[in-house]
Amino acid sequence: MSSMMSALSNWLVNPRRNPLARLHMHAVSSRLRKYGLRYDDMYDPYFDLDIKEALGRLPREVVDARIQRLKRAMDLSMKHQYLSEDLQAVQTPFRGYLSDMLALVKKERAEREALGALPLYQRTIP
Repeated sequence: MSSMMSALSNWLVNPRRNPLARLHMHAVSSRLRKYGLRYDDMYDPYFDLDIKEALGRLPREVVDARIQRLKRAMDLSMKHQYLSEDLQAVQTPFRGYLSDMLALVKKERAEREALGALPLYQRTIP
């Protein structure tokens, strides 16, 4: 039963197999292209401390490029404008830069929990 549910969930989210997932991916892609963002830019480091740790481990150039994309998107949004068509054409919204490091951070956290070690960071309520 669980393998059938797993296969169904994989089919639902795979844009190559499910036409609705493909439509959703194209809608998200066009929206991100309008502002010059990547999908990984939408992760909030204040919401998930694993993301904050992964961003801290990335090279400075990658983090600076992320900050510049976010600033540009906020500026365009405030002006009620989009990127020009030629700049939208060269955007790559689904080229990830965070997923490998995030997977490593989550794996390390799970390993620390399995060994009974203290966590590197604690979530606190501000």
